[in-house]
Amino acid sequence: MALKKFKFNVKKKDSYARLGVIETHRGNIDTPAFMPVGTQGTVKATFIEDVKKTGSQIILGNTYHLMIRPGVNRIKSAGGLHKFMNCSLPILTDSGGFQVMSLSKLNKIDREKGAIFSSHIDGKKIILSPEESIKIQKGLNSDILMVMDECPKKNDNYEVIKKSMNLSMYWAKRSKKAFGHSSHKALFGIVQGGLFNDLRLKSLNELLKIGFDGYAIGGLAVGESQYEMFRTLDNLKEHMPKEKPRYLMGVGTPSDILGAVKRGIDMFDCVMPTRSGRTGLAFTWNGRINIRNAKYKNDNTPLNSKTKKFNLNKYSKNYLNHLFNTNEILASMILTLNNINFYQELMTEIRKYIKIGAYDKFHDKFINKL
Repeated sequence: MALKKFKFNVKKKDSYARLGVIETHRGNIDTPAFMPVGTQGTVKATFIEDVKKTGSQIILGNTYHLMIRPGVNRIKSAGGLHKFMNCSLPILTDSGGFQVMSLSKLNKIDREKGAIFSSHIDGKKIILSPEESIKIQKGLNSDILMVMDECPKKNDNYEVIKKSMNLSMYWAKRSKKAFGHSSHKALFGIVQGGLFNDLRLKSLNELLKIGFDGYAIGGLAVGESQYEMFRTLDNLKEHMPKEKPRYLMGVGTPSDILGAVKRGIDMFDCVMPTRSGRTGLAFTWNGRINIRNAKYKNDNTPLNSKTKKFNLNKYSKNYLNHLFNTNEILASMILTLNNINFYQELMTEIRKYIKIGAYDKFHDKFINKL
């Protein structure tokens, strides 16, 4: 039996904010959507069943980390990443380009060979070409694959960013060729160009010529201000294809998401809810809470009185403060689940307000609060 085709439909627009649905053979994804990050085959400190119960409909896996440990052949022999980690949700895998930039102290970019770098684990030399990145992602059996790109650090040098963008476009062509054709899997292109509007538009136009199932915006959340990020999105929002999903990579804070949805973005991922949960930072509808703070020692109220899932309200701030200050693993588990759940509550509310045509009101209420 043929697998269900990958499709995207916009159901409602409220100015530039879009309510839509991505259809995959593993299930539908309501957009705007937030993807919890499962870097190494796990969303840290949570069971995948609990991640699903938060309303998460897709997760992200990391090509760089998975190819180093445990290795694509080991995952492939287990039947792919879904079976390996017991996850029935759709999985998007990034190309590994960002980690080459952020983790490898010794790396070299070669136009033809790809990224040549040393593993951050054992120093082993690795060559990651566009073709190899696609091969690895196919081996993982991911549902949405990303093209190989070069993700430069924030840089004000126009020529440096231009050269990097042109390289990413060359690699995008090679990634598309290596991907071939699939009706049930998707390949997304990645718009690069730093903070330079003309480079961003050139990058987008090159990707449109190649043709992809979705279009991501990369090279943001790398040190620029929120104003600079929103300005970049403002300059692109009229030009992004209307019939394809738009994905802002590695973003971000709740206010980042609110502002990006206002500018037409459909998909997000970020390690923030899980990483913050492991360090004592909780996201709530009243703002962020550093639960390690001494003022919570005798506070017997819950983190978020509105949360109904998982009975998380039975754990007081007092108790959580104690768990974190005694380095108990349960502390990370509770706060991580709270944060993922909050992000999904936020996305649910965003979709609700787009549907009724009142997104701007919701945006304005929470943009400076969350």
